[in-house]
Amino acid sequence: MTTSNSSNSFLSEAKSIVLDNISNEQFGVSELAEEMNMSRSSLLRKIKKQTSLSASQFIRELRLQKAADLLLETELTASEISFEVGFSNPSYFTKCYREYYGYPPGETKTKNEEEWDAEQKNEVVTKETVLKNTNANRYIIAITAISIIAIIFFFKDQFTSSESIANKEKSVAFLPFENLSEDNSNLYFINGVMESSRNNLQKIKDLRVISKTSTEKYRNNPKTVSEIAKELKVNYLIEGSGQKIGNEVLLSIQLIDAEADSPIWSEQYKYQLDNVFELQNTIAKKIAFAIEANVTPKELALIDKRPTENIIAYDYYLKGLENQNEQSESGLKKAILNFEKAIEEDSKYANAYAQIAICYYYLDENKIEKKYLDQLNEYADNALLYDSTSELSLIAKALYYLNSSDYKLAVPYLEKALDYNPNASSVVLFLSNLYSRVIPDTNKYLTYALKGIKLNIEANDRVSKSFIYLNLSNALIQNGFTKKASEYINESLRYNTNNPYAPYLKNFIDYANNKDLKALTGKMLMEWEKDTTRADITQELAKLYYFQEDYDKALFYYEKYINTLGTNRIDLYPAENIKIAYTYKKMGFSSKAEQYFNKYKDYLDKDESIYKDAALAVLYLYENKPDKAIEAYDKFSLQDGFQYWVILFMNEDPLLKLLKNHPKYEETIEKIKMQFWEQHKNLKETLEEEKLL
Repeated sequence: MTTSNSSNSFLSEAKSIVLDNISNEQFGVSELAEEMNMSRSSLLRKIKKQTSLSASQFIRELRLQKAADLLLETELTASEISFEVGFSNPSYFTKCYREYYGYPPGETKTKNEEEWDAEQKNEVVTKETVLKNTNANRYIIAITAISIIAIIFFFKDQFTSSESIANKEKSVAFLPFENLSEDNSNLYFINGVMESSRNNLQKIKDLRVISKTSTEKYRNNPKTVSEIAKELKVNYLIEGSGQKIGNEVLLSIQLIDAEADSPIWSEQYKYQLDNVFELQNTIAKKIAFAIEANVTPKELALIDKRPTENIIAYDYYLKGLENQNEQSESGLKKAILNFEKAIEEDSKYANAYAQIAICYYYLDENKIEKKYLDQLNEYADNALLYDSTSELSLIAKALYYLNSSDYKLAVPYLEKALDYNPNASSVVLFLSNLYSRVIPDTNKYLTYALKGIKLNIEANDRVSKSFIYLNLSNALIQNGFTKKASEYINESLRYNTNNPYAPYLKNFIDYANNKDLKALTGKMLMEWEKDTTRADITQELAKLYYFQEDYDKALFYYEKYINTLGTNRIDLYPAENIKIAYTYKKMGFSSKAEQYFNKYKDYLDKDESIYKDAALAVLYLYENKPDKAIEAYDKFSLQDGFQYWVILFMNEDPLLKLLKNHPKYEETIEKIKMQFWEQHKNLKETLEEEKLL
C-alpha cells in the first residue's frame, strides 16, 4: 500500500509540475528532473517503471491531454492551443494529436458529442431489423460510393496540389538575385533586399531556410533548378531580379516548386525606396503562405518590425553588408565606416551597432592579442539597448564573450538568438563548436551539428564540405551512432581524400564497429608514419600501446609526444598526463611519474567539465584508493552527455583493471553504460521527432 501511495504521489507531483509549465516549449526532461530535485537518470527510470512511457512521452501526453480539455472548454483554434500547451509548431502538434487520439484536433468536439450520443442511445436494433435494412443499406452505400468517387475525380487536381504542398518539407533556398540596373554600383542594394527577405523568412520556425554561404556559389551558375535543388536538398527555390532607378526599386520574384520545375507563385513589384521594408516583409509573407508554412503571431510581428525608419541609414547599412561580405580585413574596416554612417543618420539603429561589433570580432578572431575587445563590447551593448529582440544584437554580445574566452556566458545569448531566428546558421555553428570542445556536451553537439548541416548543406568547395562531414561524423560517433558516423566519414573522404583528420577519425569509427584494438593500432601507426610530427596521432598511438599494457612502446611514443609539446610550448591533452605518469611508473621512472602525476592534479583543480568525477576516479586508482574511485565513478554515472569513447575504452584502461575485484565494480560500470544508452535512446527519439536524424 505504501508503494502504491508513493507512486501516486510521485506521478501527481510530476504531472502538477508539467502542467504548471505547460506553455513553455523549452520545458523538457532535464527541467522536470531539476524541479523534482532528481537526477535525470532517476527520473527516467521511475517514470518508465510506473507508466511504461519514456519521460519525454509522459510530458507530451500531458500536453495533448491538456490540449483536448482546451479544445472542449474554449473557443481557441487548434493553432492557438498548440502554443498554449507548449508546441511551437502547429503542424507537428496536429500530427502528435492525431497519433494519440486517432483524429485531428478540429474533430475533438464532434467526437465528444458522438460519444455522448452513443452513451444516451438505448434503442435496441434487432437482428430482424438489421436483415430487413441490409439490401437498402447496400443500395445506399453503392450510390454514396459512386458520388464520392465523382467528387474526388472532380477535385482531384486541387486536392493533389494542396496535399503535395502540405506533405512536403518546407525547405527553401534563395538563389542570388540578378541586378538589372545599368549602374553596377546598385548591386549592393539588390543583394540587400534579397538578404533582408531571406532574413525575414528565417524567423519562421516551420521553414528550413538555407544559408547564404550555401547559395552564393550559384550566382551565374549554369545548373538547372532541379540540379541546384537536389544539391541543396530543398523543395523550393526563390529566384529574383531587380533594379534601383532613382527613388524606386523594381523587383521580379518567383517561388519555384523544384520537383515540378515550375513556378507556384510569382510577382512583380514597384515600390518607393521609403517603402522597401514593406516590400521585403510582403515577399517573406507571400512565400511563407504560398507553401503553407505555419507562421505564429510572434513570428509575424518579428517580420513586420522595421529595423530603422531612415532610408539613408538603411542604404549605408546595405553598403556595409556588401563590404563585410568581402571577408577581408580591408572589407571589414570599410564596412565599419558605412555602419557608422548609418548610425549618424539613425542613432538608435540596433542592427548597425551589432554589425560593427561583429566586424570587430572578426578583426580579432584567432589573434592572441585582442585589440578591439572594448569596442566590440561597447557596440554590442548599444545594439542590445536599442533592440534586445534582434538576433544580431544577441549574436554581437555572444561574440564579445567568445573573444574574451567566457564561453559559458556566450551560450545564453546564442540560444536566445535562435528563439528569434531559428534558421541562423552562424549561431548553430557557434553552438556546435562550443559543445564539441570548450563546453563538452555530446547531445547538444550532435543536435547543433545536424541542424548546421541542414542549413549549410552546400559549401563553396570540396575541402570545406569534407570538414563539414568530418564534424558531423565526429558528433555522431561521440553519441554512439556508429553506422551513421561511418556513412559521413566516408563522405568526408570522398570530398577530400587528403583531409588530414578524416582517416584518423575513420580508424576509430571502425574500431567502434569491430572492437579490434590491434587492428586500430596498426592503422594509427600507418597514419603516424605519414607525419611523425603530429602530436595528436603520436599521443593516440602511445595510448593504444598503454591500453595493451605494452609500456615500452607506449613510453617511446609518449616521449615523442612530450618533445613535440615542448617544441610548441603547449599542453595539448592535459587529461592524458595520468596515463603518462602510470607508464613512467611501470617502467621504473618514479620521479618522472611523480612529475606527470602532479601535472594531472593541477589539471583536475581547474577541470569543471562533466568528466570531473571520472577523472578523479582515475586519480584515486593511481593512489590505490579503490573505494573512493568507485564513489567517484558512481557520481559520474549520473552525468548527461558524455562521449561514447568513455564506454568503448573504459575497460581497456590498465588503471581501471585494478578495480575489477572490487565488489561494486560490475554494478558501477553497468550504471555508467546504462546511463549512456538511455541518453542515446532519448536523444534518438528527440532527433527523429525534430526530423534531424
